Amino acid sequence: MTEARLSGVIAAIATAVEDDGEPDCARSTAFAKFLLDHGCDALNVLGTTGEATSFSTEQRRKLMTAYRQAGLPMERLMVGTGAAAVRDAVELTRHAAELGFAAALVLPPFYYKGIADDGLVAYLEAIVAATRHRPIPIYLYHFPALSGVPWHVGLLGRIVSTFGSRIAGLKDSSGELGFARAAAAVAPGFAVFRCGLGAGDAAADGILGRRPRRRGRGLRCGAGPAGGLNSPALTHCAALTISSAPRDACRPRAF
Repeated sequence: MTEARLSGVIAAIATAVEDDGEPDCARSTAFAKFLLDHGCDALNVLGTTGEATSFSTEQRRKLMTAYRQAGLPMERLMVGTGAAAVRDAVELTRHAAELGFAAALVLPPFYYKGIADDGLVAYLEAIVAATRHRPIPIYLYHFPALSGVPWHVGLLGRIVSTFGSRIAGLKDSSGELGFARAAAAVAPGFAVFRCGLGAGDAAADGILGRRPRRRGRGLRCGAGPAGGLNSPALTHCAALTISSAPRDACRPRAF
């Protein structure tokens, strides 16, 4: 398993697309390189911003392979591998492990709602078992507004107890500070990444215990003890923000 833990500015990045709907591997990998060279500590590829669920499993595998073949530092790349079908999630996560990605970001199976906790644990069990020989760190992806299936705090405790360090943490896109704080308290070392910091969001000072600072072209929020909040659980929190690359760099002709 990759020992270095992801932290700092982790930009959720877009996937470039050809006119025929195929992922544009050349432009996507060039954009990723640009962001890593201009202030991002790591990248989240093929997540929500990367429109992973709009691509077929074959297309996702192709793009994942392209990131590796482009010579990008795989220890700085987390890739979305969750899917509605268990078999697809297993295949994508195994492929991510074989390519050497730093981590897999796993959505719950999201089409059917009201899934029992036992079903979600079984879903993860299949993924963990399929990658036991190449134990890629797994981060759960909590985005109930889109998935409709939450990784609730009680379930997180059961998951960590069952799978141990294979479940490295969680990306929280719920926007609920209370949930993020509770999730971070599930177990020592369980990393929680919050997605974005909106205007007036107290999370910048609260959950992280220090003010965000500019680093390169991204907004970096360091993880550390939460000072006045006096909660050791918050030590394990970090922020996940989208990098603001120069406008000209984001035009298709630039990549």
